[in-house]
Amino acid sequence: MKTKYIYACLFLLVCALSSAFRLADDPFETLLKKLTDYNEENPQEKVHLHLDKPYYAIGDNIWFKAYVTDNSTNQLSKISNILYVDLINENDSVKRQLKLPLESGLSWGDFKLTDTLPEGNYRIRAYTQWMRNAGPDFFYDKTIKIGNAWSNKVLTSTKYTYSKTGNEDHVNAVITFTDKKGQPYAEASVNYIVQLKDKTVERGKAVTNAQGAVTISFNSKLSDSFVSGKITATLTLPGKEKIVKTIPVKAVSDAVSVQLFPESGNLVEDLPSRVGIKAVNSSGLGENVSGVIADNDGAEVLTFKTTHLGMGSFVLNPQPGKTYTAKIKLKDGTVQNVPLPKALTTGYVMTVNNTDSNKVNVKLLISEPLLNKGEMKLVIQHNNAVSTVLKVATIKQVSMLALNKKDLPSGILHFTLFTPDNIPVGERLIFINNSADQMDAELLNLKKTYGIRENVPLEISAKDEGKPTIGSFSVAVTNASIIAPDADNESNIFTSLLLSSDLKGYIEKPNQYFRDNSKQTRENLDQLMLTQGWSRLLWKDVMGNTLTKPVFSAEKSLKVSGTVTTPGGKPIPNGKVTIFSNAGGIFMLDTLTDAKGHFNFDNLTFGDSTKFVVQARNAKDKKFVEISIDRVPGQIVTKNKNTGDIEVNVNEAIQSYIIKSENYFDDLTKRGLLERSHTLDQVNIVQQKIQAKNSANLNGAGRADAIIRAADLSYCTTLSQCLQGRVAGLVIRDGKAFLIRNNNIPMNIVLDGTSVGVDFLDNIQSTDVETIEVLKSGSNTAIYGSQGAGGVLIITTKRGGDTGYTRYAPGVVTTTPAGYYAVRQFYSPKYDNPQTIRAADKRTTVYWNPHLTTTTTGTAKFNFYNTDESGTYRVVIEGINAEGHPARKVYTYEVK
Repeated sequence: MKTKYIYACLFLLVCALSSAFRLADDPFETLLKKLTDYNEENPQEKVHLHLDKPYYAIGDNIWFKAYVTDNSTNQLSKISNILYVDLINENDSVKRQLKLPLESGLSWGDFKLTDTLPEGNYRIRAYTQWMRNAGPDFFYDKTIKIGNAWSNKVLTSTKYTYSKTGNEDHVNAVITFTDKKGQPYAEASVNYIVQLKDKTVERGKAVTNAQGAVTISFNSKLSDSFVSGKITATLTLPGKEKIVKTIPVKAVSDAVSVQLFPESGNLVEDLPSRVGIKAVNSSGLGENVSGVIADNDGAEVLTFKTTHLGMGSFVLNPQPGKTYTAKIKLKDGTVQNVPLPKALTTGYVMTVNNTDSNKVNVKLLISEPLLNKGEMKLVIQHNNAVSTVLKVATIKQVSMLALNKKDLPSGILHFTLFTPDNIPVGERLIFINNSADQMDAELLNLKKTYGIRENVPLEISAKDEGKPTIGSFSVAVTNASIIAPDADNESNIFTSLLLSSDLKGYIEKPNQYFRDNSKQTRENLDQLMLTQGWSRLLWKDVMGNTLTKPVFSAEKSLKVSGTVTTPGGKPIPNGKVTIFSNAGGIFMLDTLTDAKGHFNFDNLTFGDSTKFVVQARNAKDKKFVEISIDRVPGQIVTKNKNTGDIEVNVNEAIQSYIIKSENYFDDLTKRGLLERSHTLDQVNIVQQKIQAKNSANLNGAGRADAIIRAADLSYCTTLSQCLQGRVAGLVIRDGKAFLIRNNNIPMNIVLDGTSVGVDFLDNIQSTDVETIEVLKSGSNTAIYGSQGAGGVLIITTKRGGDTGYTRYAPGVVTTTPAGYYAVRQFYSPKYDNPQTIRAADKRTTVYWNPHLTTTTTGTAKFNFYNTDESGTYRVVIEGINAEGHPARKVYTYEVK
């Protein structure tokens, strides 16, 4: 992008200068070039997921569409071709992970919420390997509520009260246990453990009262009142069945945290400065407060109050020699004293007014001793790229700049003020919502009212700058009378790609900033920019040459790679490596190692749980080599930053929906369309048949006609020798195993679950084998079909947990890399004849289409049928075109 230069001239006039002004030896130009080069070499990516519903129930499917954009261009990303999507539970554990192929930055998938999952606050997290270089603060990370009435015997409701004694926070938790009909579990035994910051602070036993309630009290001796944790309560039902419930502890007190943010970073004596204030309660939500600013003599200077979700601001003109304290009055009547940063004796102050609908006004103030020292530079960045540089002469104490919003891109702009000595002294974030950067997507042919099971034919019309445009859209239709939307708290394509993906920390009710462009909304959004956590770039890293180099490479395809070495660890160049698998047919590829012994099979496409066998030889075709498969370490799960979205009583919060969903899931179960998991009663086994540990035998581990164990293989050098004469009817010829009665058909060999053919026997070191299961009879070989015609040898190698092995036999490795998830198709029934009697249709997601593409005319048609449930139906359309311009529209209609 070509850099613009604008001078702030005398008498507050602004005039443009040519970019030819650059001087090759200008340190500031060198600094900008360093930043530009880094950003071009290390572009960023952003991810948004369009979810079909705002919350779910166990038994549901979570359907989603992924949009991945290139941060430098805002267009659909061409950096990564693989996306990871995680479902994370309240214990910060990944319960499901999907690996999805990205086609031009687009993908889609689903999570099936089986009844083995408990209700709770789950997180949907999405990222690419390349995004891991920027860190998890910039991943897509949304907290959703998942309730459970369908497979749930026990519901809980928890109320917390707080008190304080000295430095200890005291918590009383009253937990009520009931069944689905609201009947209490009275006189039931409860065991509980309380953990804060993963440390146990209390444990004990209790018995529920007549209302099914127990009171659990605990103290927090931690110095921080803003800690969280969980209560794990185990309820014993009649019949001694134990039900475990995990209940979030969002806070240990009702404390309020207050932070003060001088607008450009510092207060300066005799220069009026705007100061942002943000008050957050212990639950992570903004809480409005009021107070006064007093100086060090106790004199009140001004009063203030927050106006929006605990955020506000005031203007202070620090006087020489004075210090200031904010005396904040809380709702319980107490006063909290928060000192303001000490003012500098001289310096610079930058104030930005972004509440005007047409322009951004910037005021630069300079202390008198710093006048006539050269030029200040105001650097404006968007998506980590320098878009504008404004140069301002230091001949006046006050300089004014005005920027036309029509010329500014949508999203977060990063303003940095540099001194004439090229030192950054002030930073400020602002947000621009430019309609020119958005598509206009209209839904055509929508009527106000429809009947149940009526066909709804619709058409999307997409335009960009008034012209038809090609774009990819996702469409979700839900029954809003059952699933009530929280419009302000929705995450959508605008909140994700333009706002939260460039900010650290939790943003409360993000969609409220995009529902209109009123003056009040702009003021609220500017309060957020003034007080929210900082964005991606730190100038000190640029100036100190400490910018982080990428650790994770952008994934272009699935691959299996590794290194071949001698047993002593020396790399083997020009070694022959073969990879093969029998998933979906016989598959085999060959390659050679490079000078460092490294090999790479890339551009692969395979599904999840696909097993491969990798075989290596040195240049002289010797097999005594070691193979190490490359492993990319998994992404750690950080603590949930969306504390304000955590719901203590999930089932209560979405009670109407989970009750409705229970009837729907019960109906599906009766019709055989949905399966429940059944917990078997405990059985004490007094004698157990010895199994083949870790076996992949399709009949079940140990179900074989004969089993040869590691102890039986210690006196032979090859498996051929080990098997010869040991099993009745089994002979070895030319390194292959045969059963005499099977007409010279060799036995198939299955190594650690992968069929490796019939001539692989002596490629396996006998000392690395745990068991060999011999399948001879038809009852044992039938499950293998034609591959079992000659019999099967199930060979299981030793694992690290047994003897310290870290890899399999020399020259052979089996590996199961994560493959692509097989995406399921959303089922949308057709009711061509509404009079036909069919099973009741109580779906809450009425229609889901993750990839609806408009043609060159900018249109795309689709249709669906309403369910049997009346109410207000909600149609949500999201999409993006090749220029990176997003669109989102919400429509409703009635079904009677």
